[in-house]
Amino acid sequence: MSHDENITAFFYFLKLEKGLSINTITSYQSDINQFLKYLQTIQLSYLFINEKNINDFIKQLKTQCISNRSIARKLSSIKQLYLFLLKLKKINSNPFNSIVLPKTQSLIPKPLSEAHIEMLLSSPDETTTKGYRDKTMIELMYATGLRVSELINLTLMQVNLNQGTIKVLGKGEKQRLVPMGEYANEYLTIYLQTTRKKLLKSVNSSHVFLSNRGTKMTRQTFWHCIKNYASQCGIYPLPSPHMLRHSFATHLLNNGADLRVVQMLLGHSNISTTQIYTLVAKEKLKEIHQKHHPRG
Repeated sequence: MSHDENITAFFYFLKLEKGLSINTITSYQSDINQFLKYLQTIQLSYLFINEKNINDFIKQLKTQCISNRSIARKLSSIKQLYLFLLKLKKINSNPFNSIVLPKTQSLIPKPLSEAHIEMLLSSPDETTTKGYRDKTMIELMYATGLRVSELINLTLMQVNLNQGTIKVLGKGEKQRLVPMGEYANEYLTIYLQTTRKKLLKSVNSSHVFLSNRGTKMTRQTFWHCIKNYASQCGIYPLPSPHMLRHSFATHLLNNGADLRVVQMLLGHSNISTTQIYTLVAKEKLKEIHQKHHPRG
C-alpha cells in the first residue's frame, strides 16, 4: 500500500506544496501506514471506507491503551490524506467529516525555573571540546527559543555574529530572524573559531553543531546531553530539550515581554499557540503573590 501512487502523491504534496519538515512527514507516514495496515486486516481498500470503519479503527486504538491525544493526532493525519484524495476526485466525499475526535486536555508547558536554567548552564565542562559545544548549544537554545530540529539543522550561512542574529528556517519552511543575546553570541563566536574546528577534523560540513565524528548532531545525542547534565545537577524530573524552548517563552513573559513579540520569536503562525504560555506566567504571578504578600 505504501507504493500506491495516490499515497505517494500525498507525501510529495506535504513536502513540496505544504513545505512540511521531514520529521512531520515521517509522523504522517507512521499514522497513515498504521491505518492502511488496519484496512488490510479487514480486506478493505482505503478508497472505499466509511464512518463505521473509522470508528472501528478508533476502538482498536483504544484497546492498545493509546492516549486520546495520540489518537486525535493520528486521525488528523489520516483526515488530511482524505482531503487530498477528495481534491483529486479519487473519492466523492470525505468519510472523516462526521468523525468526532477524542477529547484531549490542553497540555500546559512545563518550563524550568530560572534557577534550574542557571544550574543546567553551569553543568558542562567548558575546558573540554564536548563540554564547550554542549554549553554553547544549551546557551543558544535558551537564548533564542529554537526548536530542537532548528538547532541541530542550523548552518553557518544562517548565523550572523556581527548582527547577533540567526535566520531560522522553521516549520513549513518559514523564515524568521531571531536575536541571540550577548551570552549566546559570545559562546557561539568562540565555538566557531576554536571548538568546531576540533570537531570538524577532516570532514566537510556546513552544520554549526557537530558530533565527535564531525557529522551533524542528532536529536537523540542532544536529548541525552540534556538528561545527563540535568541528572548531574539534580534537576528532576529530567527535562527534555524542548523544555528550554518552553522556558525561553515563559521567562520572557514573566519579565514583561509582549505576547506578539514572543509569538514572532517562537515562529508560531497562530497567536493562540503562544497564549498557552500566558497560563504558565499567570501561575508564576500567583505563586509570587502568595509567597510575598502579607495576605497571600
